[in-house]
Amino acid sequence: MRAELPKTYQGLPVVDTAVMRLLDRAATEKFKIPELELMENAGRAVAVRTLEFLQGPLAKAPDAARVLVCCGRGANGGDGLVAARHLKEAGAAVRVFICPARKDGVYPAVVAANLERLKALGVAAERVEDVEALAAALNEADLVLDSLLGTGASGKPLGTVRAVIQAMNKAKKPVLSVDIPSGIHPDTGYHSGVYVTAVITLALGFPKKGLVTPHAKKFVGGLEVLDIGYPAELVQEVAVAQEKA
Repeated sequence: MRAELPKTYQGLPVVDTAVMRLLDRAATEKFKIPELELMENAGRAVAVRTLEFLQGPLAKAPDAARVLVCCGRGANGGDGLVAARHLKEAGAAVRVFICPARKDGVYPAVVAANLERLKALGVAAERVEDVEALAAALNEADLVLDSLLGTGASGKPLGTVRAVIQAMNKAKKPVLSVDIPSGIHPDTGYHSGVYVTAVITLALGFPKKGLVTPHAKKFVGGLEVLDIGYPAELVQEVAVAQEKA
C-alpha cells in the first residue's frame, strides 16, 4: 500500500504546482505584492540560509567562501540572481552562470532587472556557452546554488540545462537547491534520469508535494521551507482549502 503523503510540513500546507500558480497570482493581484518583491524576499532568504550553511557544516566565513550560482532563464534563476547579490554583499566570492535566454534573446523582466542589479555590484552573470569554463568554476567553488528549474518546469531537462546539471553532478560539490532540486518533478518527486542531488532543498513559501514523497528524500536532502513574504491571510486560506481537499 502506498504511504499517504503528509498534508502539512513545518506547519505549512503541502501544495502542488497548480496551487502555487494560484498563490502567486493572488499575492500579486489580491494583495498587491509585486513579483519583483517576492523574488527579492526569496533570494534574500536563500542567501541567509546559504551563509548559515557555509559557516556551519563547511566552517567557512563569508569572506573566505566561494559560491557558484547556476541559474535558469526563468523565475527560479531570478531567485538565484538575488541570492548571489546578497551573498556578494555579505563578502562571499560569487560567480554566476545563467542559461541563455530563449530564441528571442530576452529574459523575463524580473530576471533582467536582477541581472542589472547584480552587474551593478560588479558581478556579471556569465552565459553558459562553454561547459569547460563552468566545470572549472565548479571545481573552485566551496558550494553550489542550484537555481536552474522551479515549479514551472516539467519533463526531462534538455540542452544547456541538462549540460549544467551533468557538470554539477560531476563536480561533486555540496549543492543547495532553490525551491526544488532541478530535474525532480515538483508534484510527483520522480525524475527522468537527469537531476540534481541536493544536500538541502530550500522550498520557497510552501513545501511542494513532490518534495515530501519518500522516494524523493535522497534527492531533496534536508527539506526546509523559507518565508518569502506571503501574507498570513493567504497562508491561512491555503491551509483551510487544503484541509477540505
